[in-house]
Amino acid sequence: MARISPLIILPPAIFAALAGLFAAGMLRENPDELPSALIGRKAPLTETGTLPGRTPFDPAMLADGEVKLVNFWASWCAPCRVEHPNFEALAEEGLTIYGINYKDNPDNAEDFLVELGDPYTAIGTDDGRVARDWGVYGVPETFVVDGEGRIVERMAGPVTQRSIAARLRPALKEASSR
Repeated sequence: MARISPLIILPPAIFAALAGLFAAGMLRENPDELPSALIGRKAPLTETGTLPGRTPFDPAMLADGEVKLVNFWASWCAPCRVEHPNFEALAEEGLTIYGINYKDNPDNAEDFLVELGDPYTAIGTDDGRVARDWGVYGVPETFVVDGEGRIVERMAGPVTQRSIAARLRPALKEASSR
């Protein structure tokens, strides 16, 4: 009987392993969204700049005992305009939302808030360093942070009515139960 060389089995085994990895990636809840390594960890305490005339964001606010959102946004970001009315509604419900204005002109950021409203309890500005520490790869991105300052959920892209129902409300409930 002829013996089969292990080198003959190696290419199909490698192919099967790669196919399994690709299938697992495509079957994720949102295949376009990268997972965050910060889930379950303390939020980065990187200092932000300030937006004149607005309450400044202080990273110590993240461990105040209350559940909150941290939203990275910019006036030049079209999806940020789309999600903004949802943040206005969430703020009216009493949810604390902190805004981090990302790589933006302060005058344009102020015009954005005057035009659309200001749902933010406090606002910081970022030249890119804060976003890097949080693992942000584009605006808008929103994080649910529990009362101890741990990140519970990361939502890349605009926060829509659908994502509020499917992901945000469950994450807020989980953060509140900690």
